[in-house]
Amino acid sequence: MPRAGVKALNKRIRSVKSTQQITKAMKMVAAAKLNRSQGKMIAARPYARQLARLVQHLAGAAQDAHPLFEVREVARRLYIVVASDKGLCGSYNLNLIKMAQQAIDASRAAGVETTVLTIGKKAGDYFAKRGYALHGRHDDFNGDASAERAQQVGDALVRAFLERTHDEVRIVYSEYHSTMVQRPSERAVLPIAPPAAATNGAAGSDGAAAAEEPAGKRMQGKLGREDAPAEPVADLDYIWEPGREQLFALLLPLYLRNRVFMTLMEAFTSEHAARMTSMTAATNNAGELVDALTLRRNRERQAAITAELLDIVGGANAL
Repeated sequence: MPRAGVKALNKRIRSVKSTQQITKAMKMVAAAKLNRSQGKMIAARPYARQLARLVQHLAGAAQDAHPLFEVREVARRLYIVVASDKGLCGSYNLNLIKMAQQAIDASRAAGVETTVLTIGKKAGDYFAKRGYALHGRHDDFNGDASAERAQQVGDALVRAFLERTHDEVRIVYSEYHSTMVQRPSERAVLPIAPPAAATNGAAGSDGAAAAEEPAGKRMQGKLGREDAPAEPVADLDYIWEPGREQLFALLLPLYLRNRVFMTLMEAFTSEHAARMTSMTAATNNAGELVDALTLRRNRERQAAITAELLDIVGGANAL
């Protein structure tokens, strides 16, 4: 009987070691993806910061020069939910989807027609199974943000807003603070609010005015958390060449695509960090379990040996 126990423990130890090798490999892959994604995000921040500053300066000078600035009564709202395609990343998807579902349910309870655009298979499957109206879903990003994918999503948002199929667009994603800390966040994307609206109208019930915080605070919190804060927006007078309409027609879609790109970068960086942290914990737990099982096996083996020795000594004494 003791031998059978030792054999079962040996089998379990081999199984745990095999699992430990898998989690260790996944940790190394996640660490490599995190390093690459983090580098891309940091490299893109200066351009994103300057583009946002330029757009906010121009928006303050001519806030009614383009339909993307139009703040409408919200009858139809679109939520974008950025989750992961795969699991094994701790509570990353759980916390994110929980916040998104609460926001969507609150919007529907307020009488607003609400649809969902999901990025990531986990979010798409979750909301589809529960009967939420899906505007679309992207299950093929695989945790990798690119300019082409950001353009695909950004152009779809601009088209939906300009065609008045949606009056407001909001996004739920995970903010990257550090390797150990990623927090779900909700932000408005459209309409684009000028600095005055973001500052004075933050108490609006629909949240449209809160879409853009003051430039310095927003850029520090969203795009340049590790860099110096952006300079405050100043009152500037512009000479428009060739004209406001032509300039905004080119600049605003570019700005929106860049915002989507930076949001995807931050969300996917958070995903890789969460997965690396989760796999690190799993690898350490497997090591501790192997040590505990090994100790138990050695004790059972020693007990079996002691019992056999006692039988031999008892038999010798009986003779």
